[in-house]
Amino acid sequence: MSDVGPQQLARLLDEHGGALVLYARQWCSSAEDVVQDALVQLVRQERTPERIVAWLYRVVRNGAISAARAEQRRRHHETDAAARETPWFTMSDGDRLDAEAAQAALAQLPLEQRETIVARLWGGLTFDEIAELTGSSSSSAHRWYEAGLVALRQRLGVECPKKKSKLAT
Repeated sequence: MSDVGPQQLARLLDEHGGALVLYARQWCSSAEDVVQDALVQLVRQERTPERIVAWLYRVVRNGAISAARAEQRRRHHETDAAARETPWFTMSDGDRLDAEAAQAALAQLPLEQRETIVARLWGGLTFDEIAELTGSSSSSAHRWYEAGLVALRQRLGVECPKKKSKLAT
């Protein structure tokens, strides 16, 4: 059994649970279940993974893709499959981001860009970790990230923030 204790598990869930759910929603509608299964798998590991957060993203990604395939098979066999889509974002008071517009803009991005942006912004993964997760190079992950941000800014009508000059006083 892994040496991940209840306190570390609670901390991981508090710090990364929301981002992991958001990440899994790219593929399936049972994102919370996928994240829960990943945490259970973590506890069952004989050896604790070296980079736990990156490991969780890999397990969530694989679980979400498997769940998506199962959902697709289920939809194919069910005639009454009018499931309600879970929003990627939840609104809170004072949000500067229009959640529906952001979700629609993210959904229009190619999978590589969308996955990289979610993993980087909400997951806090490095480009090296994203590259390992997606089976690409870190430079590809960076290119997808940059291209996705440009596309999101265009779709949302948001300008790139201007960098403050260190020389200006």
